[in-house]
Amino acid sequence: MEWSVTDLAERDLYKLLVNTVLPRPIALVTTVNAQGHANAAPFSFFNVFSHAPPLVVLGIEGRDLGDAPLKDTMRNIRATGSFVVNLVDRALVDAMQVCAIDFPGDVDEIAAAGLETAPGRKVAAPRLAASPVQLECRETVSLSLGTRHRNLVVGEIQYIHIRDGAVDERLHVDIDKLDLVGRLHGADWYVTMRDRFQAPRQTLDTWRAQQGALRAKPEGEAP
Repeated sequence: MEWSVTDLAERDLYKLLVNTVLPRPIALVTTVNAQGHANAAPFSFFNVFSHAPPLVVLGIEGRDLGDAPLKDTMRNIRATGSFVVNLVDRALVDAMQVCAIDFPGDVDEIAAAGLETAPGRKVAAPRLAASPVQLECRETVSLSLGTRHRNLVVGEIQYIHIRDGAVDERLHVDIDKLDLVGRLHGADWYVTMRDRFQAPRQTLDTWRAQQGALRAKPEGEAP
């Protein structure tokens, strides 16, 4: 099947994208407003974008609220220019779900989720101590896109925290000790990294050798 995106309703386009572009890493983003009040919210329209400079990107959708169209996360990033990406492991999923609740403005999501914070080293936003990977970021640029007050945020990583014991002296990361989860489709499905396989990257020389070996096989012989 195939579609022009202009022929699809917004909700239908969302369903096709979130059910095909997967798994998606989850950013449990912590921010702080100008008064120092912290906020935490999860986003799966997220990824690392570059290592030099070290950049992450966030897709933040707004709300259908006339006088407050921006989510707290976006509003806080605009106010302070900083945020922390806290990656989510299996043990953090339930707390992440609490942070996703659309609480009234006077409710502290972090406290409601029972999470402890730690101060950032380079940014004002706090970190979530339970997260296996915490990326302190400064806003580089934000773009307002389309409808519903959507914003694309590019942040430059200033400081990296990784769980003790998950990285060796050569900076090799033991991903099993991180136990990260990814977002699947829209019916509240997630995935761990326990089921994986290795496919070594080929060079031009190894590819040519492989093609030569295939051509050299007698006709009808199985590869």
